[in-house]
Amino acid sequence: MPVPDTAKEIIEAMPSAFVPERAEGLKATCQFELTGEEGGNWVLEIANQQCQVKEGVVAAPDATISLAAADYVAMVKGELDVMRSFMKGRLKVKGNMGLVMKVLDLFQRPEEG
Repeated sequence: MPVPDTAKEIIEAMPSAFVPERAEGLKATCQFELTGEEGGNWVLEIANQQCQVKEGVVAAPDATISLAAADYVAMVKGELDVMRSFMKGRLKVKGNMGLVMKVLDLFQRPEEG
C-alpha cells in the first residue's frame, strides 16, 4: 500500500492499516502533536481491537507524541529512523513510552504489503 504524502493523510489512513489481532486486550489513547507546515493535533484511540482517529486534543492521553509533521512523514516512509530521532530530541514522548512502542506495532507497514 503506498504511503500518503502528508501527515494528515497518513494519520487519517491509520484505521485502514490497523491490525486488530495485534491489539487484543489493549485500550489506549495517544495524542499526536505535529508541528510546522501541515502540522496539527490528532487523537488515536484504540479499544476493543478497533482504531479511531480524530482531529483535536484530548485532556489526559496515555501518551503524547510530539514532532515536526515533515519528520513524521519521513519516519512513516522509512526515510528517518524513529530511535535516532528520539535520541536526538526530534521526537518527544510524554507519558507511557512502553505503550507508544506497542502502538507502533499495531499497524501494517508499507513493506508488509
